[in-house]
Amino acid sequence: MSTDVLETFTEEEWRARAQAHQARVEPWVAPRRDRRSRGQSHPVDDFLFDYYPYSVGRITSWHPGYGIELQGNVEDFAANPAYCRTTRGVTANSAALDRQRARLEATIRILQTTATREANTGCFGMHEWAMVYAQGADEVRHRTHPLRLSREQVMDVVKGVGLRCTHFDAFRFFTSEAAPLNAVTPTRARQAEFEQPGCLHANMDLYKYAQWFHPFVSSELTADCFALARQARELDMRAAPYDLQDLGYVPIRVETLEGRHDYARQQAEITRQSRDLRERLLTSLRPLLSSISAS
Repeated sequence: MSTDVLETFTEEEWRARAQAHQARVEPWVAPRRDRRSRGQSHPVDDFLFDYYPYSVGRITSWHPGYGIELQGNVEDFAANPAYCRTTRGVTANSAALDRQRARLEATIRILQTTATREANTGCFGMHEWAMVYAQGADEVRHRTHPLRLSREQVMDVVKGVGLRCTHFDAFRFFTSEAAPLNAVTPTRARQAEFEQPGCLHANMDLYKYAQWFHPFVSSELTADCFALARQARELDMRAAPYDLQDLGYVPIRVETLEGRHDYARQQAEITRQSRDLRERLLTSLRPLLSSISAS
């Protein structure tokens, strides 16, 4: 057993936090439940549930994070193998993470190196364009929504603006014709070398990292990461070549100079918010690694 209790929540305190968390996330997850019940999908909001395969139940459930002792009626927490008993209640047991040591080390390395770099806001969201580059209308990923431009126009924009994607998990979805046009060739093994804080997908991944180490990262921080990921995904798709106006998304026309300036401005704001979340994640994850190493 490996624990490090830094703070204690009475039952009244942790129940209030749990209720506040559920009230916060319900507007995000209720539409997802409704769409699934009707067999429908949403190209913007569903991304955070499909690409990051974490259930509605996982994000709605509340956990205090590592270092917090819960008192009172804690039997539901005690039944979770990530928790262990204390003399007065339960707390998260970092020994349950021992098998994830390599992943934890890699995540901390990526977060640390990303935090030290200057943000690159010159990609202009071209990764979504590269994912449909040279494809016909029946080949694109979101076929239920038309492209705003023709196949030839999409190709002209990509060639004119250029591809400068630094994120492997976006780059790997480029079409075979688009991949050679990218300025760099990101790989999984070299992810820490390429990641930079201006990348929308790197900032969406903060939610992924928080979920990787569930329930040792507090639900409040996980929800903050989810909120930023929603914001980044919306910008992502508003700048995409898809026409999503029927869903209420006004396009950011990055094929124009004005549109690229607008995109870079909003990207910079997401970058600003991501810096605090990245540091908070590091503050949560470093003690976990220290605890595993000590045990």
